Amino acid sequence: MHRYPWPITALLFLALCPALALAAAPSAPSPATPAATPTELASRIDALIDAPRFGGADWGIEIVSLDSGHTLYAHQPERLLEPASTAKLFTAALVLEKLGADGHTSTRLLARGPVVRGRLHGPLVLYGMGDPTLGTEDSTDWADHLATTLVERGIRRIDGDLIADDTYFQGPPIGAGWEVGDLLGAFAVPAAALSVQENAAWLTITPGTAAGDAAEVVLDPPFAIPDMSSRVLTTAAGSPPDINLYRAPGSDTLYAFGSVPTGSATMRYHLAMTDPARVAGELLRNALARHGITLHGRVQVLHWPEEDGAYLAGAVELGRVESPTYGAILERGLKRSQNLYLQNLLQLAGVQARAQAIADGTAPDGFLGSSAWGLRALDALLKEIGIAPTQARLTEGSGLSRQNLVTASALVRLLQYMATRPYAATLHDDLPVAGVDGSLIARMRGTPAEGEVHAKTGSMTGVSALAGYVTSAGGEHLAFAAIINHDVPPEGAASPSHTLDAIAELLANYRGRP
Repeated sequence: MHRYPWPITALLFLALCPALALAAAPSAPSPATPAATPTELASRIDALIDAPRFGGADWGIEIVSLDSGHTLYAHQPERLLEPASTAKLFTAALVLEKLGADGHTSTRLLARGPVVRGRLHGPLVLYGMGDPTLGTEDSTDWADHLATTLVERGIRRIDGDLIADDTYFQGPPIGAGWEVGDLLGAFAVPAAALSVQENAAWLTITPGTAAGDAAEVVLDPPFAIPDMSSRVLTTAAGSPPDINLYRAPGSDTLYAFGSVPTGSATMRYHLAMTDPARVAGELLRNALARHGITLHGRVQVLHWPEEDGAYLAGAVELGRVESPTYGAILERGLKRSQNLYLQNLLQLAGVQARAQAIADGTAPDGFLGSSAWGLRALDALLKEIGIAPTQARLTEGSGLSRQNLVTASALVRLLQYMATRPYAATLHDDLPVAGVDGSLIARMRGTPAEGEVHAKTGSMTGVSALAGYVTSAGGEHLAFAAIINHDVPPEGAASPSHTLDAIAELLANYRGRP
């Protein structure tokens, strides 16, 4: 998912309208006569990006034929720009090359102690291994499933703590370069080895029956943010809502204050959990109770850099929940632009890279976190592809960091490479499709691009991007990347995504021959 399109002030202060469904406005109309030559195509793209409303912005664009290798159009293709979520394409390449689409991980339930006459003498460990989808469509009943495995083993009592362990990933759960003002929103959740329900919670605010009443403020799940202070009051019908949410960096307290008018609809906000591992532990504890299993200890959480690896060597596995394949996780992550999925996939690739380097004796001295190991593997892959470090600098796997810098040329070179790989068709289908699904479902409908453009979107304040594949009306297979940075739209101006769509529509309608 992308960043919210409105600014969020420092220290995680939100003054938000209710969660909005951002409907895309109609795309800019394509010229009636399709371009038939590269010169015609270039002149029409130039006319779009040279519009006065882009006077202070920077563009980077490259369009290359996959059939001939010829460049059809380029505008500042070597300029380093923030790619936003088109950076996910680099993580996708790493996952498909190194982890493989058919691989998977799991969440394990471990016993650290003997089981005697239905009693576990020692702690029960919920060990996360990087699955970002636990508690979603494939595993909504994961906690009951694990509790059932204990019942089937005859375990009815645990004489120890329930330890929720997310130390499988080393390093902080926040991507390098993620901004502090983003960390309250569900698009910037902690990327933890023990994740659950996409590490996000819903906050609902419902007005009272009369002005002056306290509004009802409810968090689901209730322990997603441990402490909440609410001072939201109900005001007279017809008055404007004023909802403010604030959580200081590193704090477990969420402050909600302001007002909501009588009779207004319930407002919903999607927020980041502060400690997903603890939430997972609490959900499992509740499931144990539902299945008649008594836990005599507490829910404890183990985070990096804490470690207690000794228990893993002697622990006995009691059950597990398998993740979807990496290919399925990647597809969902690309379609929805889901930041957690791509950041966790980067770290999973990092865990693999670290293990391989230790095994073959090539690990460097000093500490590298799981994300850094993943980026190290990505740098090596880009070198193989022929993308220089001066063309792509990535600090995390989702595109959320403004420290990420890439060129349009690097994106197109990556797309060209992936189009030659055995997974090319899979990747093509995994990308959002114009007017059909994912983050492009409401864009380019009713144009020549509908159903033809398969591309990754990207958006942050001042940044918009689109990169992917299209087959032109002339039958030419194209790879393209278009990025705009430092865009400050004049009042009333359309979003730059409309211009990106217009470029993609020109390509889909292009009549030139390869």
